[in-house]
Amino acid sequence: MTKEGTAKAPPYSTTGVQALRLPGRAESDELVAVEEPLEIRIGGEPVAVTMRTPGDDEELALGFCLTEGLSPVSARAPEDLAANTVDVVAGGFDPERLRRHFYTSSSCGVCGKGEIEAVRVAAPRVESRLQVPADAVSSLPERLREAQRAFAATGGLHATGLFTPAGELVCVREDVGRHNALDKVVGWAFLEGLLPLAGHILCLSGRLSFELVQKASVAGCPIVVAVGAPSSLAIELGTDRGITLCGFVRDGRMTVYTEPWRIV
Repeated sequence: MTKEGTAKAPPYSTTGVQALRLPGRAESDELVAVEEPLEIRIGGEPVAVTMRTPGDDEELALGFCLTEGLSPVSARAPEDLAANTVDVVAGGFDPERLRRHFYTSSSCGVCGKGEIEAVRVAAPRVESRLQVPADAVSSLPERLREAQRAFAATGGLHATGLFTPAGELVCVREDVGRHNALDKVVGWAFLEGLLPLAGHILCLSGRLSFELVQKASVAGCPIVVAVGAPSSLAIELGTDRGITLCGFVRDGRMTVYTEPWRIV
């Protein structure tokens, strides 16, 4: 367990507001999670805007680019020092390809099969032989919750934690967007030289959507744990990419939807 669980919320992640508590109609000073836009540029050209909680913005930009199938090298504040902006250096960047990807990902009528085939292009099947005891897996959500500093202050943030097979928390990131929290962890792992995450476990504070399993697939993580439920397409992708998906992990129980041989 890291020392982060006993520290205050990170700077800029929370802000104070006044609210009315009922019953009793008592005015109260409350902390809420900060949500602001972040513009991600590649080579100075804007490619995406995501609503996020400020902090670890370079990690977020790197993780976003990695999980979108790009090859980032570094990320930093832009030369014009524009607020809420990160400039990424990525070799061989094709802005038209990225725009086409965003369009098809958000359009109606795009079938699940096509989405899974797109992930196959971006990432190889996860072949890690990692196996983890069930009791170690079941303990991860509580360990993640203990490290969620900003959530403890606001109740309004998602989190992703990166764990060793022994249950040691090596990185935790929080954000108003569950996708952003995972991208921040992937960006951190990239900077630490840990990718692919063949010997690690990702634990998510919410549900398992297709996009989150996609990001785990690109990061090469063999086991993804969540306190919520997976979607049907997330299960299809986990089966296709060889990822173990564990949902409803709480109170010593879990449901393993794919590749159950990794949970022993």
